[in-house]
Amino acid sequence: MPQLPVRVGLNSATPYLIMWLAGVRNVNLDRHCLESFGASDRHPVNPRAPRQSITLPAENPPLAWYVCALPHPWDWTKNAHLAFEYTEGHQWEGPALVRGLTVTLENARPITGWGEHSIPAWARRRDQWRYRTCRNWQFAWWLRTNRNAPDAPPSTWRPPQDPNGPQQLTFL
Repeated sequence: MPQLPVRVGLNSATPYLIMWLAGVRNVNLDRHCLESFGASDRHPVNPRAPRQSITLPAENPPLAWYVCALPHPWDWTKNAHLAFEYTEGHQWEGPALVRGLTVTLENARPITGWGEHSIPAWARRRDQWRYRTCRNWQFAWWLRTNRNAPDAPPSTWRPPQDPNGPQQLTFL
């Protein structure tokens, strides 16, 4: 029997400057912001839409999904963040860390308990403000510690070629 999809509702009190929804499969702890989630699955969202619904496939779910929304004008204290995971039959509604973005989840539940304390004391870049205060980087560290999230492939990595697929010809 196939798993039920995850349904996400986003209700914004005001438009956002930037908003994204990523399925996190690996982490890049040398980067912050969205790049800390390595090669993530991106799902289209509209930062200016007051209400939107997104359906996420249940097959091959990532370690977690993550919503990030940055207001205009930018104010770090009003940045919205919510991490959540597949949980069939679970329903939830609440704020994405701050008031202004209400999220409804169906077949998923929020992941809580992460924050600046999730960054190990020995972590490179922990003392750099840009990294330490980045909630994406904080959650990436939580995923590494609590879910054993693998390293993201290097940016030069390419998937293996299909031996039965077309070949690139080179003329000398």
